Amino acid sequence: MGEFLSATLGFPAVVFGAALVVVVCFWLLVLAGAAGHDSFDADLDTGPAGLGGVPVSVSVSLLVVFAWFGSVTGTVLLHRSDTGSTTRAVLAVAVLAGSLFLAWAAVRLLVHRFRRYFPAEPPPSRLDFVGSVCTVRTGSVTATFGQAEVVSHDGSTAIVQVRTAGPFPSASRLPGPAADEAPLVMGGSALLYAYDEDGEFFWVSPYDAALDPGPNTRPHELPGGAAG
Repeated sequence: MGEFLSATLGFPAVVFGAALVVVVCFWLLVLAGAAGHDSFDADLDTGPAGLGGVPVSVSVSLLVVFAWFGSVTGTVLLHRSDTGSTTRAVLAVAVLAGSLFLAWAAVRLLVHRFRRYFPAEPPPSRLDFVGSVCTVRTGSVTATFGQAEVVSHDGSTAIVQVRTAGPFPSASRLPGPAADEAPLVMGGSALLYAYDEDGEFFWVSPYDAALDPGPNTRPHELPGGAAG
């Protein structure tokens, strides 16, 4: 037991030991729901290292675990060898590099075997905006011109081209609160109910929150079936 502790607290195992503590704390946070297992996927790309195809946290965690185990094993063997301090210091650096290389090779092999269990998410598409409510940012929206601002699922905003199949009733003919303002003018709310791939714009219609059918309504169930 003493030999194991000595190897764990010695160089180079102590380097990977510190990283192992961080890894353990991270997965405890994941289990507690305070962090996501894919938290670092947008910040770090492990593809160039041959470790892509699985969440970054998984590949890096395995890399740290294997490297730590290899460095502990190498450090124990160094302590049992009859080498001088200078030679032992050089061999310790070699153990550090060798452990990291062997860990990378092992993780790369595992990732290659199991990446099929982590299907890649489809890239963002403009079709994701269909069914969203937008805010008109031009003076008006017509059949040939118009822009609106829409909020995506991740909270970011985008300016999209919009068109209306109108004409809609004038503001004075709209019932209730809508009679005081035209819905398809700057600052008004509109519903993106279909996307025209050829023209690269969205078809919109006036939106009234009081008439919102709820989140369970599918695009093809919208009036006129325009989303098809």
